[in-house]
Amino acid sequence: MTQILYISSSLSGSAGQSTQLADRYIAKRQDRGDDVAIIRRDLHADPVPHLDGERFAAFTTPAAERSEAQREVAAFSDQLIDELRRADEIVIALPMYNMGVPSTFKAWIDHVARAGETFRYTANGPQGLLEDKAVTVLAARGGMYAGTPQDSQTQYVKDILGLMGLTQVDFIYAEGLNMGDEQAQPAIHDAQQQIDRRAA
Repeated sequence: MTQILYISSSLSGSAGQSTQLADRYIAKRQDRGDDVAIIRRDLHADPVPHLDGERFAAFTTPAAERSEAQREVAAFSDQLIDELRRADEIVIALPMYNMGVPSTFKAWIDHVARAGETFRYTANGPQGLLEDKAVTVLAARGGMYAGTPQDSQTQYVKDILGLMGLTQVDFIYAEGLNMGDEQAQPAIHDAQQQIDRRAA
């Protein structure tokens, strides 16, 4: 059985374009006849708390010295990391908000990118501790950003996932979705075609 970790973060929930594209990818994978199990992490419906000093202190306090509250915080982070470890593949539905990733997605990152758990520091720099696996990012944007200096998402996502050892990161973009139907409809169609080819 193939386990897919499906992460979404659209404020529009199931109506979000990034979510709809990711749903299509998942459906195509299932239609292919694969034995697929989905681990769903909807960061809009069930947001991860934003990182603060108390939560960070829980991560960095040795396990034997944690308070009960700190153990609960660390256990929640451990659960998110375990989802990453167990997954054979990762699918991320990623809208662009104010030229960046959604804050809910950043909060998830802050709980799974943990020194000593998913990466470690060495004399030669950081080293990822996760087993590498395919990551597909369905990126929906209102404007046109891919390949420009204004695309603050692509390199960030590649860098932060790479920090943890996930280097097989592919993006499928649907851009210009707020620039009128003449731009939006072909962009969605092209993204759907890419999804169908990749899922096949």
